[in-house]
Amino acid sequence: QARVVESGGGFVQAGGSLRLSCVPYDISRIGFSGWYRQAPGKQRELFASITNTDSAEYGDFVKGRFTISRDHDKNTVYLQMNDLEPADTAVYYCSQESRLRRYWGQGTQVTVSS
Repeated sequence: QARVVESGGGFVQAGGSLRLSCVPYDISRIGFSGWYRQAPGKQRELFASITNTDSAEYGDFVKGRFTISRDHDKNTVYLQMNDLEPADTAVYYCSQESRLRRYWGQGTQVTVSS
């Protein structure tokens, strides 16, 4: 059954770093992968994406702190997050898109303390 699994969230102090991973299972021909986040009381928002040709885009608030990458051999998408701020506290979701269908992971919590 097609599914997406995220990992790597956790608790970190302001200024710290985390690396999230996203692995798709039984999903072929992925054309687009994205990282979203949803803070309490807010809508889920896309802030980083990468295509199957490794073209990446970021939301304005990333400000050079986050890097999305894809390891084709491991079939894994990563999100390296540096200089984390309390405002980055949210549930982080990965999506994988294939043939116009989007698959979501279960989300991983990131909590940044001040």
